[in-house]
Amino acid sequence: MIELSVQRESFPLRGTFTISRGSRTVAEVVRVTLSRNGKRGQGEGVPYSRYDETAESVVAAVESLRKPLAEGLDRTALQEALPPGSARNAVDCALWDLEAKEAACRAWALAGLPEPLDVTTAFTLSLDSPEAMGEAARQNAERRLLKLKLAGRDDLDRVRAVSANAPNSRLIVDANEGWTAEQYEAFAPELKTLGVAMIEQPLRASDDAALAGVQRTVPVCADESCHDRATLAALEGKYDLVNIKLDKTGGLTEALALREEARARGFGIMVGCMVGTSLSMAPAVLVAQGAEFVDLDGPLWMAEDRSPGLVFEGSRMAPPSAALWG
Repeated sequence: MIELSVQRESFPLRGTFTISRGSRTVAEVVRVTLSRNGKRGQGEGVPYSRYDETAESVVAAVESLRKPLAEGLDRTALQEALPPGSARNAVDCALWDLEAKEAACRAWALAGLPEPLDVTTAFTLSLDSPEAMGEAARQNAERRLLKLKLAGRDDLDRVRAVSANAPNSRLIVDANEGWTAEQYEAFAPELKTLGVAMIEQPLRASDDAALAGVQRTVPVCADESCHDRATLAALEGKYDLVNIKLDKTGGLTEALALREEARARGFGIMVGCMVGTSLSMAPAVLVAQGAEFVDLDGPLWMAEDRSPGLVFEGSRMAPPSAALWG
């Protein structure tokens, strides 16, 4: 019998995190704890308003599983019990953690995966004026990969400022659905000249058919357009990579399956995150192995992370300890 505990938690950020849709100063998360026979597993979901999620709705969705969990709901049945999203993610990852603790092994062994290696994560520069983003780039110029949040107007100036102040960093940019097709076509050649390696979700998911009709001068990655395997077919011919986030896939189980099918269809892989703690990032480290781009810098934005948390050396991230997850 599995006992369920679900909690809303807030973690202040080091500063204001801004994207094209708005700003935040706090990470609001939902932590799920599953206990059985003295063993305990944990998972974290990050509610995201873009997908009509709130902390209340996520908690309610998790609570709906209290009786099924007590009656033996497993990860396979969970995939049908809840739709993809942060609620299923928190429960799925907690089940992985619990199963690993019960089996006295690590989660990657349960998944049939090799022991994970360190990965290098992007560090995100929050949307701001070109001058402010240039200064943020200067302060983080030693990081190997910088991700710029963009919005449309003044974006080329933002990228120029960052490139000038962090000349040795590789750059990727994320418009969070904030551009038009005309802006993509106008910006992409200049971004390529500035050394931008990838553009993430330039157009609204509802408008991304336009990407099939333009020359993708810089590779384009689907984020809001990609959730789980069911969304892959519609992305072909429009995107070059997909961004796998556990809060979109509904957990590690689907994320690993999505990675496999995306590779088989010829997509490159990015592994990303919402703004959450190390508990959110830890399962994603397994998915991030071998990915072209990794963006798991949520803990670097925390004023205070969980303890124990993931261990970073600059932007280099070690796999999670068993005490944290898995």
